[in-house]
Amino acid sequence: MAAEGGKIDPMHQFEVQTIFDGFNLGGHQIAFTNSALWMVLTVGVLWLFMLGGMKRELVPGRWQAMVEGMTNFVASMIDTSIGPKGKQFTPYVFSLFMFILIANILGMLPVGIFGLHPFTVTSHLTITGVLAILSFSIVLIVGFGRHGIRFFTLFVPHGTPLPMIPLIFLVELMSFLVRPFSLGLRLFVAMTAGHILLKVLGGFVINGTNAGVGYAFLVGLPSFTLMVGISALELLVAAIQAYVFALLTSLYINDAVNLH
Repeated sequence: MAAEGGKIDPMHQFEVQTIFDGFNLGGHQIAFTNSALWMVLTVGVLWLFMLGGMKRELVPGRWQAMVEGMTNFVASMIDTSIGPKGKQFTPYVFSLFMFILIANILGMLPVGIFGLHPFTVTSHLTITGVLAILSFSIVLIVGFGRHGIRFFTLFVPHGTPLPMIPLIFLVELMSFLVRPFSLGLRLFVAMTAGHILLKVLGGFVINGTNAGVGYAFLVGLPSFTLMVGISALELLVAAIQAYVFALLTSLYINDAVNLH
């Protein structure tokens, strides 16, 4: 609960809880958790979104137009970031963008009025970290697959003076290796901070209302008004963070494809 017995616990929403025991694998119990449930829901919503928009009608309806608009948006981003060679990466970047976007939005749903508790999977570093490592692995596979040992020239910018090459190489290499950490950390921090703030404000609303009419007007009402504004901002952040993650992934793939 956000506020139970007068105490505000904004971290409770991030707790991974077991829904039911799954199966035993190598002596380890693999349980089905609330995190897994919301990831399944995210994939299910994405599947329904694409299924409803793949009718290929000559005069597209609203749903088909929305799906085509999203795919064209990602395709345009990849074409700008990578060029003609980036077309083959469109399915991956599109799936990445839509998964993060839908997961972020599902975590904002007011399902608490039905006795449920939303879970934002992108507020866990393990999830965002895996997505970042997956993108980074694609960059390495593409880079070495296309260019072999020449991929290391990525770490030596054109025109670098010969005496500076060892130092610049190390600096560029460290910057390259930090990419998956910064990619996963950025999304994790943005979603976690927003949800903590909303939970704290929600606690103020509940405690202020329970304390009496005076506190309800002095604390509860301003907190609720601020919650509405921040919720709208969080929806914008949810879309921006999905876009930034996909865009940076495209730029990193561009380095591997074109060796810029």
